[in-house]
Amino acid sequence: MRKYLILFGLALLCQCHYKKKTNMKHSFNFQTQYNQFYIVDKENKSEFDPGSYWSEEAYDAKLALANGFAAIGTHSYGNIKGEIELLQTPPEHIDYKLFDNIVEGGINISSGELQILDCPNSEVEFSLKVHPGKYRLRVYGSNFASVKEPDLPHDTDNDFYRIEIWPDSNMDRKILKQHIGHY
Repeated sequence: MRKYLILFGLALLCQCHYKKKTNMKHSFNFQTQYNQFYIVDKENKSEFDPGSYWSEEAYDAKLALANGFAAIGTHSYGNIKGEIELLQTPPEHIDYKLFDNIVEGGINISSGELQILDCPNSEVEFSLKVHPGKYRLRVYGSNFASVKEPDLPHDTDNDFYRIEIWPDSNMDRKILKQHIGHY
């Protein structure tokens, strides 16, 4: 009986360890322009024409959406810092005081590879393998007060973008907290 209890305990320990490893967090830091960067399905061959996705609603939310494509509006113009975390389920708690802007939206990653691209060159800055399917992403923007001028890069700009992504079929954009002020 003791042997079975030990094996059962080891099995539970392995399951807990496995569940912890299913959430993957990665940092990114790259140069971009025009106050935006992209999250795309690797197989998305669309031309990224800003006039087709930056509607007034998208601009206000700092998130533009299309099939297999999301444009993230940034407060700074140059250096972008952040992290992306792949989750199995939606996060349960948001500390709204920590962030200047929080927005959600959906993206279809049919190829099984999500990429982060800069603007305007669309260079791959980060790539992540995922199961093909529909995902919900939540973008948290913080430290907007550090940005001197939103249309010029400065070394002191220190805005930060946390992106959480999890499987979900909801593709609608939803503003959870909106930053009011210059872009």
